[in-house]
Amino acid sequence: MLNFTIGPVMSGEKVREIGAEQVPYFRTPEFSAVMLENEALVKRFAGAEENARVCFMTGSGTASMEAAVINVFTEKDRVLVIDGGSFGHRFVELLEIYEIPHTVIKPEFGKGVSGEQLAEYDGKGYTGFLVNLDETSVGVLYDIRLISDFCKRNGIFLVVDSISSFLCDPFNMKELDVQVMITGSQKALACPPGISLIVLSEKAVERVYANKPKTMYLDLKLALVNGERGQTPFTPAVGTLRQINVRLKEIEAAGGVESEIARIGGLAEYFRSRIKELDLPFRLVSASLPNAVTSLSPTNGKSANDIFITLKDEYNIWVCPNGGELKDTVFRVGHIGALEKSDYDTLLNALLDMRTRGLL
Repeated sequence: MLNFTIGPVMSGEKVREIGAEQVPYFRTPEFSAVMLENEALVKRFAGAEENARVCFMTGSGTASMEAAVINVFTEKDRVLVIDGGSFGHRFVELLEIYEIPHTVIKPEFGKGVSGEQLAEYDGKGYTGFLVNLDETSVGVLYDIRLISDFCKRNGIFLVVDSISSFLCDPFNMKELDVQVMITGSQKALACPPGISLIVLSEKAVERVYANKPKTMYLDLKLALVNGERGQTPFTPAVGTLRQINVRLKEIEAAGGVESEIARIGGLAEYFRSRIKELDLPFRLVSASLPNAVTSLSPTNGKSANDIFITLKDEYNIWVCPNGGELKDTVFRVGHIGALEKSDYDTLLNALLDMRTRGLL
């Protein structure tokens, strides 16, 4: 199987080897050492400040999205939120559930937000900003520097869902004054799903300790206190955390964040350029392309979902389908995980064969 989805992704050999081992007991000094090393490496890769903390949550990225919202915001806040796709809309739903006052910024389909759009909210008393940095449902990367500058000049607390952009696109929490960053194990970390990570600045840690969310499992105070000794408050996905440790050290040994971003960006550029060279009947959906994923729309009237099904069933190749109103118009090809240019050649040859057969 070749997997070009954007999570779970193809895992490397070292990660798979850990997955084949028996899962060890975790209330030990050995596991604590692994967790403390995980925290140190994640902080370094995220460009977080020295006193930042990392909470490792056993749950999908949505669990950490919810935890971040309820631990750093209250009904006394006024939050701006970008709703440019299904994942940005998830933040909107969370704000609605917890009755946190908010205003939705709705970008044009396939595009980011502009300085003019943000300027409308200057000096309006907003206290928080939520953004899904890489809106993978449509493959749009928002301009984080533009958003950061807006938040800095307005004194706004910035929370970034970087689930699909961490290790894929340049990002530095300290430089951007990002207070909370969220990511997940099944994206560029290329491990199985089950762990999501929340990186908290010192200011964010202060908010967590000051707030009293009505939750137990998602109360980050528990994660912070236990994390001081390299532990978690409840039984975590032990095997996945060990795999994350191997993967983080693998990235470090290969040159760190910059090298990983360059590798993923190179795969994205290779695939996009070959699509054009081969004159395949697709157009790029996004006007602001991330490194992690390419969203494509057929230009010849073929169904995007039919293309997904044919690749899966007849070629054993997985691309990422869409649901809802985008089901038949957009599919996505990921560039994260243990992939090489030769894998994209295999995908492209399959698409060429489909065209020969009249299926594309």
